[in-house]
Amino acid sequence: MGFWQRLGKLEGGLASVGAGFCLFAIMIMTVLSVLGRYVFNVDLIPGGYNLIERVAFPLLVFWAIPLAHRDGMFPKFDMLQAKLPPLVHRILASLVLLVEIIIFLVVMWYVTEFAWKSAESGRQFQISSTHWPIWPVILMVPLAFGLMLLEMFRLLWVTATGRDTLNQTTEHKGESP
Repeated sequence: MGFWQRLGKLEGGLASVGAGFCLFAIMIMTVLSVLGRYVFNVDLIPGGYNLIERVAFPLLVFWAIPLAHRDGMFPKFDMLQAKLPPLVHRILASLVLLVEIIIFLVVMWYVTEFAWKSAESGRQFQISSTHWPIWPVILMVPLAFGLMLLEMFRLLWVTATGRDTLNQTTEHKGESP
């Protein structure tokens, strides 16, 4: 199994297992909070809203972003694709991807700096009357951006050269020596 297939499996695992678990946790906490509030007149999950807002929802989003980008769910600038010659289209698509990569590299720099400072300072958030560490959640953000940047570099290679690294490795596996 090649690097890109393993990376795809990692992204798929983060999205399906990690983000899926977070979505399930959000649903359970919401149901229990509503049930406790309106049926039992008690807060069954003290700080449940903070857990959803500061842990479950950010993890859900940032664990799903790399796979969403890989699967082409992000908006793309391909309106003119059919009207341009293939070479011009590849050049324009490569330039657009290059601008995206530069923007994401800048964002990644600041996100990583923030995550590093959060880990160093032991950043916390309040749940009910206790404080929990938030820095492990914040460390997932640079991971997600890093995975997405790897995919963007692969797409830049594919777009600029016309060679698909994913399809080439799977085609060679089917060949017998």
